[in-house]
Amino acid sequence: MSLALLGGVPVRTRPFPLWPDYDGQEEADLLRVLHSRAWGGYHPSVAELERSFAELHQVPHAVSCVNGTVALEVALRGVGVGPGDEVIVSPFTFVASATAILLCQGAPVFADIDPQTLNLSPAAAEAEITPRTRAIVVVHFGGHPADMDAFQQLARRHKLALIEDAAHAHGASWRGIPVGGWGDAGTFSFQAFKLMTAGEGGMIVTRSSELADFSWSYCNQGRRRDGGWFEHVRLGTNYRMTGFQSAMLGAQLRRLPQQTEARAANVCYLRKGLRDYPGLTLADDDPRVSGHPYYLVTLRYDPEGFSGVPRDLAIKALQAEGIPVKPTYPYPLYRNTLFRKDGNLLGRYKGWSASQDYENLALPAAEQVCRDGIWLSHNVFLGDREDMDEILHAIGKLHRHASSLLDVKGVAGQELE
Repeated sequence: MSLALLGGVPVRTRPFPLWPDYDGQEEADLLRVLHSRAWGGYHPSVAELERSFAELHQVPHAVSCVNGTVALEVALRGVGVGPGDEVIVSPFTFVASATAILLCQGAPVFADIDPQTLNLSPAAAEAEITPRTRAIVVVHFGGHPADMDAFQQLARRHKLALIEDAAHAHGASWRGIPVGGWGDAGTFSFQAFKLMTAGEGGMIVTRSSELADFSWSYCNQGRRRDGGWFEHVRLGTNYRMTGFQSAMLGAQLRRLPQQTEARAANVCYLRKGLRDYPGLTLADDDPRVSGHPYYLVTLRYDPEGFSGVPRDLAIKALQAEGIPVKPTYPYPLYRNTLFRKDGNLLGRYKGWSASQDYENLALPAAEQVCRDGIWLSHNVFLGDREDMDEILHAIGKLHRHASSLLDVKGVAGQELE
């Protein structure tokens, strides 16, 4: 049977589980808020969500806000990041992990990642510490917790603030302790494709009552929790979550444990099956990971295992078979136009400058996964074993017929690319 990209019959024509996932509970909860006429950020469902989310992550405080980028910004402001401060961050993450630093007028300093976990490398982060370093942002990429033992020790040794960007990691845990509570603060996103979603939304979790009070105040126009409506004690803004969002997220939160269990079982099954196909691998999790929600599953592609077929052509072939694989980020964050010198972003304020030459930076592990990484998203793993078998079937089909892609490419030039 020939590859679907070359006119054959695709392995799969039906869709994988759709996202967002919802049922009548979200509808009922939304109607409850609608009929209450208290639609804004002080609806009781907001406080209820904050309590439930804090309980899940075993911390005393959770403060909701409008999105995950805002959550990072508020957490960074809460630990004192300001003009001229350096903050170490991964280059293999969404841009908000770095722009939240810039919004505080700090300077992102990129350190390389661990090639297995794709998380910030503790050794690489330590090598970038200078007298200007104020904090480290640790991203739990794809839901895989970072090495929080090493980062806790590193932050304490150098007296740095530690922020966990857990936008991918709702319910994840490291050595039995949920992420978000290891650092000074943890931040979560409820954007449209996240593991819990209300279209948008964010959460800051912390063990510090002072940081929680600051976060609440900053998101509520600088008010005090027990102060008057027109009493404003600090500079703040309106970053409040609405009652509609919190009602939806309450239902999403109740569904999260079952979904996490389903994804974990399917990823385990897929990982075992991949061992039959040299050239496409899924790294084992760090044994200290005690909970992994598998927001993104990153496969590493070696063209030698597929007769030399380039990664992007292999992706097109798998997509034609009905498998929704995608390439990883096209390049590390520091290659974005945002960080070009001619953008003059870092230099508008006295003392606010980058210690790194972003345009000439090349961090090898981050560069490599941008070249050889392939993603499968979390909704794919909410199905059953038949779904996983069809993914493996498509990979096996490509494995057997990869040379035919090169034969056609040789005749037709770049048409398939």
